[in-house]
Amino acid sequence: MPGAAAELTPTDGTRAVELARNAVETFVENGAREQLGSMRDAFYTRTGAFVRLEKTRGRGQLRGCAGSYDWSDHLGEALVDAAIGAASGDSCGSAVDAAELDTLRVSVCIVGNVVLTDDPLADLELGRHGVAVENGSNRGWLYPTVPVENDWSEAEYLDRASRKAGLPPTAWEDDDTMVTLFEGRVFRERDPNGAVQELRV
Repeated sequence: MPGAAAELTPTDGTRAVELARNAVETFVENGAREQLGSMRDAFYTRTGAFVRLEKTRGRGQLRGCAGSYDWSDHLGEALVDAAIGAASGDSCGSAVDAAELDTLRVSVCIVGNVVLTDDPLADLELGRHGVAVENGSNRGWLYPTVPVENDWSEAEYLDRASRKAGLPPTAWEDDDTMVTLFEGRVFRERDPNGAVQELRV
């Protein structure tokens, strides 16, 4: 069950993004897992985390995304797992290669409160909640900032999350579909390898 959300300072947010980038680079360049050394206290909190990799050249596109709102791992381990997942071929169809690393902007979402909802349209707050939709082996999720960035309504956000799970757009309305809302703080590089900012929407 969820415990207390990680108490993150701006420095912790910067370190979280740096850890995610280091984990991506270690995996892509060496096929290895980033080894965690001594970490700030917040990184020992059991919580979920997501990592997104966005390509900044050309039109810009999502290059990889992975993570979990599960609370079984320490934040540091959850970030490394998510970073490796985002860089692997399982995420967006092809693995990130070394030539791409300097074109990618890294962002992380540190999971806070998690709510399994029976009425997602009523409970969902745009900009505050990420959405995960699950039905059988089909599952998909979207970041809390995504609907605000794209000017989506609550219903469209839920439709898009359903489609990402490989389900019909309105699957979130079905009784056998599980919809989970998760609060999360999002930290992102302004530019690839650049300064880190917290996204507030």
